[in-house]
Parts: sequence; structure tokens; C-alpha cells
Amino acid sequence: MAFLEKNGIRYYSFERFPTTITQAVFTRQGGVSPEPWGSLNMGGSVGDDLDNVRENRLRAFAALGRKPESLFDVWQVHSADVAFGDEPRDWNVPETKADIIFTDNPNVTLFMRFADCTPLFFYDGAKKVVGLAHAGWMGTMRGVAKAAIQAMTNRYGSRPEDIQAAIGPAIGPDHYEVGQNVIEQARQVFDAAAPSLLPSHRNNTHFDLWAANRLMLRQAGVKQIEVAEICTACHPDDWFSHRGEHGRTGRFGAMIALNN
Repeated sequence: MAFLEKNGIRYYSFERFPTTITQAVFTRQGGVSPEPWGSLNMGGSVGDDLDNVRENRLRAFAALGRKPESLFDVWQVHSADVAFGDEPRDWNVPETKADIIFTDNPNVTLFMRFADCTPLFFYDGAKKVVGLAHAGWMGTMRGVAKAAIQAMTNRYGSRPEDIQAAIGPAIGPDHYEVGQNVIEQARQVFDAAAPSLLPSHRNNTHFDLWAANRLMLRQAGVKQIEVAEICTACHPDDWFSHRGEHGRTGRFGAMIALNN
């Protein structure tokens, strides 16, 4: 685990990924947005002024040495759909609806936004491919982790044993109480493993997003998995949390790119 800071931008970087890639999960520190989006809000649909969001993204890209025009992002919709960033996104074209993105182009920077859902990072050093995925409870049930590995295999010829994966800061099982709908779906999707993913806290059932996605990655054949084990609701100074802040909050950014 490693927190770093540059130009006032504080971010988390996974230890196991090599220096041949740029990767970060940005905290909420170092931006220009006022409360309740203070301060490095990356979400453009949560009520913050769009000029603030643009400035925050520029600051984040500058801190990691990536060109803003290299950005490739998507409209996240809690799906298991995949988009491929062969080139940076054309700003005159609406974002594709998807929750998994990949590129093998070093001139593309993949970018997503979060506020409790699970950021999933992927790197295949053999095929020189990076990826990001967005997995809340719905995306997790829809198999985002498995769909991502399948997409890498189909599109780039990746082998699961060559893929490094990482699970970023997200709401932890201690804070993530769920209802009967989620419980039933977890039992259907995870079968015998479901009880271990549905811990009880104070007589209420919770869901472990970290463990669920780690299990799916392992089932897909991935053996190299790093888990941040940072709960967004536990650490409001660093992370936006939709549940912890009752929906009135921003979105933190996640980035990954191949280095030239």
C-alpha cells in the first residue's frame, strides 16, 4: 500500500504493479470544488460546477504526468459491458455506456469515477494491456470481474495467469448493509460461497464487495491479486462515500495507462 502526493494531489498507488504503467486512485484532496464535493471531485453529474470538475481532472492528470487529451472514459451504468479505448475519446462524441475499459495504446489514459463501488485494475505485461472496471453490488452480481478477464482473453489473447489485478478502495463489509434483494442475488450467483460474502453485523446482513470480486477473479484464473482493503465510508477525509455521506457527495477518480 502506498499513498503519494504531488502538487497537493494525494493518491493511492498499488505496490505490486510495475513502473511500466501509471496507476492511481485519487483521494478527494487537492481540488477546487466546494463542499459537499470538496475538493477533488471528478464527477460531472453530482451537482458540482463543471468548471470545477474540469480543473480537478486537469490537476489529477498533471500530477501523474499524463496529457488530458489522452483520456478515455465511459458513461458508467452498473453493467458488465466492455469498451475498448484504442484511441482517446473524441470530446464531440458522447461517452459509450460501459463499466469495463481496456487499451493497449500508451497514448490512452483510462479513467473512471467512484464513490463506494469497487475499482478493479488490470495489467497484462505479456500483451501490454491495461484496464479498469467499475463494480458495485449490481456489477459484481453481473460478473464484471469475469467479463473483464474474458474480454482480455478474447481481444488481446491474454492468459489469466499473466494478468495482474487489483481491487481499490470501496465501501467495506463493515459498512455495507444490504437488503433481501441483494442477499438473494448473492446466494444465486455465489452459491456455496455466499455465506462467507454475507457477514452479519449487529444482526444485519452485509455484503463483502472486496471478497466477492476477489473470488470472481480467482474463478476466472487470475492468481496475482492485490486488495487495498480501504473502506471509503471509514475514511471520509480521503474518499467520497455515497452511502456514508447520504448521497450528497462527489466522485473520486481512478486512472491507469501504459507508459511510453
